[in-house]
Amino acid sequence: MAKKTKAKSKPAKKTKAKKAVKKAVKKSGKAKPAKKANKSKAKAKKTVKKAAKKTVKKTVKKVAKKAVKKAVKKVVKKTTSKAKSAPKKKVSVKKTAAPKAVKPVAKVTAPKAEKAPFVAHTTSLKTGMMAPYFEGKDQHGNTIKSSDLIGKTVILYFYPKDDTPGCTAEACSLRDEYQYLSNNNYVVLGVSADDEASHLKFADKFNLPFSLLADTSHNIIKAYDVWGAKQFMGKIYDGIIRTTFVIDNDGIIKNVITKVDTANHAKQILGQ
Repeated sequence: MAKKTKAKSKPAKKTKAKKAVKKAVKKSGKAKPAKKANKSKAKAKKTVKKAAKKTVKKTVKKVAKKAVKKAVKKVVKKTTSKAKSAPKKKVSVKKTAAPKAVKPVAKVTAPKAEKAPFVAHTTSLKTGMMAPYFEGKDQHGNTIKSSDLIGKTVILYFYPKDDTPGCTAEACSLRDEYQYLSNNNYVVLGVSADDEASHLKFADKFNLPFSLLADTSHNIIKAYDVWGAKQFMGKIYDGIIRTTFVIDNDGIIKNVITKVDTANHAKQILGQ
């Protein structure tokens, strides 16, 4: 009987051991997955925290930037408004600083210089001077020399142009007194820059009995200094200055007439 009981006690121990092993296996199998789950949860929490921190930082940065921009704009507006209003304040200070009694000095404008009246050119030859030599051809082609006229009183008159009103009146005045002048040892000679043909036409038209010298080269005109600035109808130009020289029988200038009375020139020469 003792042997049988020993044989039965052995299986009991084995079953307990098996149960214990199973429990341990179960516990160990269950414990391991729990640890892994806890680890994954912890990791998830960390990632969530990191993402939350990042989003918070971004939002904070954006909010901060907006706030800074607004603050900067406000400061700029204030400074610009102050800068705009600043000149007005300065001007008002200047106005108040200026004494009321002092009046602004009026600008003194210098009077415009008046133009000097025009003075026509006049010959440089004077009474008592030796008359310059001259020679030239008249309307008939005859050569007349001053050296051939010694012993006679020469009326040498310079005029601007043939067949013009003033020149015609002057020539006709001398024509009308020509008989008297020739009887009293006078020789009348007219001089202008017109040619011989123009002189002939002019002389024939008004029956002029004296010679008209054609000084187209201006030799006689320049010798007697009767070319220069003159004025007519408000226009200033260079031309022959109407002048008459009375030369005595010795070739000396007896009289120089610059203010010619064209209508009564013969009487002007004779002093009547």
